[in-house]
Amino acid sequence: MTLTPQLPFTYFISDLHLSADRDDINQCLYAFLREQAPQADALYVLGDLFEVWIGDDDKNSFTLNIAKAFNVLKQSGVPVYFIHGNRDFLIRQRFAKQAGFEILPEQVVIDLYGEPTLIMHGDELCTKDIDYQAFRKKARSWWWPRIMLSLPLSIRRKLAIKGRATSKQKQSKLRQEIMDVSPEEVTSYMQKFAVKRLIHGHTHRPAIHKLVINDQSAQRIVLGDWYEQGSVLKVSKDSIDLTSMKF
Repeated sequence: MTLTPQLPFTYFISDLHLSADRDDINQCLYAFLREQAPQADALYVLGDLFEVWIGDDDKNSFTLNIAKAFNVLKQSGVPVYFIHGNRDFLIRQRFAKQAGFEILPEQVVIDLYGEPTLIMHGDELCTKDIDYQAFRKKARSWWWPRIMLSLPLSIRRKLAIKGRATSKQKQSKLRQEIMDVSPEEVTSYMQKFAVKRLIHGHTHRPAIHKLVINDQSAQRIVLGDWYEQGSVLKVSKDSIDLTSMKF
């Protein structure tokens, strides 16, 4: 029997929304980091790793165990890269160091086996949700996070609970097309960064979309969430595999 050597590959995940209340997802992540991720060239986490993040000083066994699991992967020789999402934009270098992350800019182009590829969380593409975009602009400013992180943990925790409740109530009333990306915004970003491939999360709608950008074939790859799909993207030079983990 002749075995075909496996091509080098890279993993992408996003929207895990980890919390102490969903141990099934946590255990799925641990298994992925322990059994699959060590074979990869790199792992990219494209935001919303946690359901909510109120600051690196909110230490508890749950977040420490998550950090340890990622750090074990990093120590095995697999670099781990992180982009902030709309739930965990307050993650700072203290937690990144614990987890072995390298925090990347909100939008960045990587060389993915010879193909320049734009990666991002993806919430900036959903411009039809005007109220959210106004909040995003404030939340990603230099001053608002500083004010939030200066508040006592107890107050931040209450604000986070209130904010999640308000967000869920609003999302239940929004039309699906408002919460999805704006095609013109996708085109704008891909033209700005001069790429023919975009990978993002946020919308929880895993798919590989064929596009035409500047009269050339292009693609937009959307990662799914882990609450229902356990979405994992595996990219090598010759293949793209968007699959779901089994919980």
